Amino acid sequence: MSEVSSVADRKSGQPREGIYSSSRLERTITVLAVAIASIGLGYLFFTQLWWKLPPDFGCRDDFTRGGLCFFLQHAADEADASNILLKAEIVRSSPGPELSVPIGWATQLNAAFIENFVQPNIRWFGYVVWSTEAWIFLSMCLGFFSRLGALAAIGMSTQLMIGLAHTPNEWEWSYILMLLLSIAMFGLAPGRYFGLDRLLRPRLKVLSERGSRVGRLLLLFT
Repeated sequence: MSEVSSVADRKSGQPREGIYSSSRLERTITVLAVAIASIGLGYLFFTQLWWKLPPDFGCRDDFTRGGLCFFLQHAADEADASNILLKAEIVRSSPGPELSVPIGWATQLNAAFIENFVQPNIRWFGYVVWSTEAWIFLSMCLGFFSRLGALAAIGMSTQLMIGLAHTPNEWEWSYILMLLLSIAMFGLAPGRYFGLDRLLRPRLKVLSERGSRVGRLLLLFT
């Protein structure tokens, strides 16, 4: 019955319900919402580029203090902090949150990664961090390989959430919401609604249909 009504709607020109609505107003609202969210996420990472510019990434004293080095050390030092996220204090009189997710294992792994790999190699790994955030900004704002940009945002947001969200004087939901927005952008692939991906996808689709594995992979990331 639903298929018959759907066909009838298309023939009659009536707007359809859902994300593929034929209503111009609905499509416009969807595109605007996705574009604002995508550009907003990109701008968030844009604002974080300038306090850790290469080549020293804001660090001082032979890459031991300040700038990016400070936050890396802070994440490592606070690995043994409360180590829980998604805290919900349902009963005010109860000691501690009734609902929470333990992340101690993740904070310990993150601290080990920072201390044993990132900090000893900060002179070149800092470029990886900075370039990744710059790529997220460009990808999200231009709609260019936007799903790949969102995937990078998921990685960065996850690391920030694990390293900093549980530490004192931080609002954990600022990091959780950043991660959730990145996941939403990965699912939506905002470049399909606006930006350069709308120009790339028809060409990549041709390559994919010809059996090109590279074309199929690139199509997935746009």
